[in-house]
Amino acid sequence: MNTVLGKEIVLVVDDSPDALSLINDALEDAGMDVLVALEGRQALTIAKRIRPDIILLDAIMPNMDGFETCHALKSDPALATIPVIFMTGLTDTEDVVKGLEVGGVDYLTKPINPSELLARMKVHLSNARQAVSVESALDSSGQHLITVSAEGQLLWGTPQAYALLAKAEIDPETQKTFLAPQIHAWLSSSGFMQDSNLKLVHLDYPIELKLVDKQMNGEYLIRLIDGNRLSGAALLKVKLAITDRESEVLHWIANGKTNREIAEILEMSPRTVNKHLEQIFPKLGVENRTAAAGVALRVITSD
Repeated sequence: MNTVLGKEIVLVVDDSPDALSLINDALEDAGMDVLVALEGRQALTIAKRIRPDIILLDAIMPNMDGFETCHALKSDPALATIPVIFMTGLTDTEDVVKGLEVGGVDYLTKPINPSELLARMKVHLSNARQAVSVESALDSSGQHLITVSAEGQLLWGTPQAYALLAKAEIDPETQKTFLAPQIHAWLSSSGFMQDSNLKLVHLDYPIELKLVDKQMNGEYLIRLIDGNRLSGAALLKVKLAITDRESEVLHWIANGKTNREIAEILEMSPRTVNKHLEQIFPKLGVENRTAAAGVALRVITSD
């Protein structure tokens, strides 16, 4: 997407030719590329072939209505992040709520006002672009991160997260039947805490989940922890080619401990801690403990 309103691809789904004509003209005048579908199943087929940037969806249609269509879109990981704006002649609050519950981001009441439509689209396209930017940054950071719904359903993940799930033989069906119930029970438990972890059970490959953040849209950002991956001092020893004792000292340096505190933890003198640091600095190519801690943290926090 080059501009907030410009060369975006919009999929308009409506069984009314008059409504389609009005909306199509308004969007084309705004410089947007318009795809048209007359009912839900056709819309899903088009969206899978040419992924639109935003979807305008009529609520009431024959065969497959807008609510079913939106639910199907949100169930497909490749299409789930596309913002959906409902268009409806219904003014009943229950129908509006239903549209939002199945994943719609907004709704407009017919007859559609083109100026209002474009203004609403501008907001949601901007929000979607920001979300894509964040996900792209996370994708390239090499971290095992996923987002899930409050029900535990997997909505998105970095390539590294999907690779780890594959290593544990968790396919899409297993995600729904095995992974989601465990996550849902964890997130909804009365003793749930922001910094709590969940160890997945009945897996041949150990995976642990750690909550990173609860987002404003009700979704949860979660880090997957590889149970077979080295951590702490053991990881520093392997990655940085330092001795057992040096890795232990560096581990506590990275955790913000002073030389005296490290000496007490490792049962050595502060002078010995300092001697270890004198050996560590040249091995890491740094000149002080702050830089050494930075190197250690990059190793520890990378997935």
